[in-house]
Amino acid sequence: MNIDRRTLIGLGVVIAALPGLAIPAARAQDADQATLMAPPPLGDRMLGNAEATVTIVEYASATCPHCANFHNNTFPALKEEFIDTGKVKFIFREFPFDDLALAAFMLARCAPEDKYYPMIDVIFEQQQKWTRNNPRDELFKIAKLAGFTEDSFNGCLKNTDVAKGIIDGRTQAEKDFGVESTPTFYINGKLLRGNEPIEKFREMIAAALG
Repeated sequence: MNIDRRTLIGLGVVIAALPGLAIPAARAQDADQATLMAPPPLGDRMLGNAEATVTIVEYASATCPHCANFHNNTFPALKEEFIDTGKVKFIFREFPFDDLALAAFMLARCAPEDKYYPMIDVIFEQQQKWTRNNPRDELFKIAKLAGFTEDSFNGCLKNTDVAKGIIDGRTQAEKDFGVESTPTFYINGKLLRGNEPIEKFREMIAAALG
């Protein structure tokens, strides 16, 4: 998705520019689980039972329509069947493809920790709305649901430490795992690329559970 620079200026994001996606040394493949579980610079946000034997890590971009499709249509069943029942812990990692996705993720990171996943949910539910019509105003509406004021909203979008942490996390995923597209999932280190149906997740989770 190409975002007009005037949109970013209007949004108030203090970011030089998100670096272009690097070409990984190798395409994404199965990952060493210990390396995969090393948290990115800003740490991880987790859903589910921390002691679950199966871990799903997702890399996604806030402006990726395939990611929105997964979160709006497949993730609810995944959460109900496996995360809420304690069989799976789920980790979402930001992999922004453009500055607008970075801005949305910055707001999720600036929110209280218990508001992170609710904000991610709304960001994907309303993706077509906030990416197309007055991004700043629409993102502010989403942020207000998590308790942001106009001052905290503007302050977050000017927080270069948060921006850098997210960008460095993306770079780490490119370098360590060859992530090059979204959504990309790892189920106990086994690669699953793209917006696959819930049946594929059931199959891979069953194999991981043994």
